Amino acid sequence: MGLTPDKYFRMNGWLALSPLAVFLLVYLVSSIVAKDFYAVPVSAAFLIASIYALILCREKGIDRKIAVFSEGAGNKNVLLMIWIFILAGAFASTAKDIGAIDATVNLCLKILPGKLVYAGLFFASCFISMAIGTSVGTIVALVPLASGMAEAIAISTGQPASVEMMTAIIVGGAFFGDNLSFISDTTIAATRTQGSKMSDKFKTNLIIVAPAALIVFGIYIFLGWDISYIPSVEKIEYLKITPYLLIIITALLGVNVTVVLTMGLLLNAIIGICTGELGWIALLGSIGSGIAGMGDLIIVTMLAGGMLALIRNAGGLDFIISLFSRRIRSRRGAELSIAALVSLANCCTANNTIAIITVGDIAHEISARFGVDPRKSASILDTFSCFIQGIIPYGAQLLMAASLASVTAFTIIPYLFYPFVMGFFALLSILIGFPRFKKPLHKA
Repeated sequence: MGLTPDKYFRMNGWLALSPLAVFLLVYLVSSIVAKDFYAVPVSAAFLIASIYALILCREKGIDRKIAVFSEGAGNKNVLLMIWIFILAGAFASTAKDIGAIDATVNLCLKILPGKLVYAGLFFASCFISMAIGTSVGTIVALVPLASGMAEAIAISTGQPASVEMMTAIIVGGAFFGDNLSFISDTTIAATRTQGSKMSDKFKTNLIIVAPAALIVFGIYIFLGWDISYIPSVEKIEYLKITPYLLIIITALLGVNVTVVLTMGLLLNAIIGICTGELGWIALLGSIGSGIAGMGDLIIVTMLAGGMLALIRNAGGLDFIISLFSRRIRSRRGAELSIAALVSLANCCTANNTIAIITVGDIAHEISARFGVDPRKSASILDTFSCFIQGIIPYGAQLLMAASLASVTAFTIIPYLFYPFVMGFFALLSILIGFPRFKKPLHKA
């Protein structure tokens, strides 16, 4: 007996997804053997997986295969993220060299009560990300501050103020705001594809994730309660704090993140030259050093974009969509299928906005067929995509946070309390059918 079309489709689908398995196996197995996650460059694992994906590509001829890879690596969204990485690296490096990080850390140590350092940082990250609508922008603004504070705080208990934990606090808060913000790309994509108003989706989403945020806030109060020592602050150089204030204020005003970072970089240059902290050559060296520090991150981003384009070309995403949209029998099953679809699409694209756009129309069809309210389907798309994006070690947010904090993405994951708690409550809301809507809004 030969292969039926259905069996062939399934075999081809699993094969198309296999580059992801190759990446994970190369990175995880090699790191475990080496007993050190720092020893294995993520870029090397992605290169091996990308070469394997090239072999699987449906196109004929190596030139066409490479063209598909290059189109993915050079996607406008990928290139925009790379520009942000470059500016973020230059800003972070020059801010550090003029003393902006130390000055801001000293101010925060003076303002924040010791017992509320964790909770205060989480609240600040939630508020800023919700206002500016970008998790990446929040991470860029606050991770250098958090990692600097971690070095300045001494804790006498078994819960040290490690750089990884402080970084994870910022990342968690960043995804809270990204998930709820009216100007977030994920909110816009989710509501537009499902036909829901932003205000309706916001209310539905808030009911689901607010308990998660409150629980995590309480955890951070508990973990920070035993902070017994905060270094004394003799002097605060307020002028050197202004770059971070500029970043936060302009971002809150809705200014594009690339413009925000450019303005911050210019202000760093002015302050550095005027105070004598940086001369012209030293300034250029600092900018170059910051950009070079983002080199591996940029390479990983392009390799991931190219590899995922090859997976899409080989039918990997089509297979996922087919696999999780069949055999639905109830509204709960439909909601679970939508959650699984967007989660797996996010694993393959490493971009929550693209994941929502990829499965949005299919999710809308499933919702209309099985009576899922568009407010709920939009919330599911946004929440589960943010959950996955918040925990995958090759996502832009974790890579950016790890790079700015000089740690690895894998070492941050165990401290990501909010994304995991948010994911739990999102799943619970589906299983118990909450919230319940009196007036369904769906129009098939």
